[in-house]
Amino acid sequence: MTALGFLYPGHSGEDDYPRIEQLLGSDIRVDLVHTDIGEDAHRVDALREMGSTGRLAAGMEQLRLSGAETVVWACTSGSFVYGWEGAQEQVRALARLAGMPASSTSFAFVHAARELGVRRVAVGATYPQDVAGLFADFLRVGGLEVVAQRSSGIVTAAEVGTWGEEEVLTLARAADAAEAQAVLLPDTALHTVAYLRLLEKALSKPVLTANQVSVWEGLRLADRRVNAPSLGTLFTREPLVQM
Repeated sequence: MTALGFLYPGHSGEDDYPRIEQLLGSDIRVDLVHTDIGEDAHRVDALREMGSTGRLAAGMEQLRLSGAETVVWACTSGSFVYGWEGAQEQVRALARLAGMPASSTSFAFVHAARELGVRRVAVGATYPQDVAGLFADFLRVGGLEVVAQRSSGIVTAAEVGTWGEEEVLTLARAADAAEAQAVLLPDTALHTVAYLRLLEKALSKPVLTANQVSVWEGLRLADRRVNAPSLGTLFTREPLVQM
């Protein structure tokens, strides 16, 4: 049994995680601990506070007791708002607190794109434009080229959590560009796992979503590869996209 640990802020799209655990169909356990979200606002100051060491530390004891072997801070905006170096320090602090390998959803997107051999990406963000721009900057530092970007301007995770298939598909299609090798949807408050096959069929290219890449990152930290095509191209055994 491989036990993956996740620190997840608040309660919006967290039911994607038991769904992923079911779809993995193997000896993988997904342990989710909720952290205090503080102010629910896609604003840089609020997001930096949400990802502060103190808030992450509060959830770590419960996660350690669960027997988790790796930990991922399952929040994209609460990591990339620190910039590349700041997000690295956040992960290092998390690893020290946890006593286990650690990462965050922001780094998971970069690692997942590299896994697929993807360099040119389109971003469909639920966030306001300024916050979405910070994610694009983060990806560029990670070696990716952001060829298109779409912002939905949503201020709260609570509102994002109400989105269903139609809204998610509309966002992905609006963000896509012909030159993009993959489309990225960076918000762990967004339910996407049930729609991964539909998204990739509609766009005819890999789609990487926040909760999907978070679990993949946990598996990567645990040195596990799981073939689960229902979770998208990322969870097939061989990368399907070449640079």
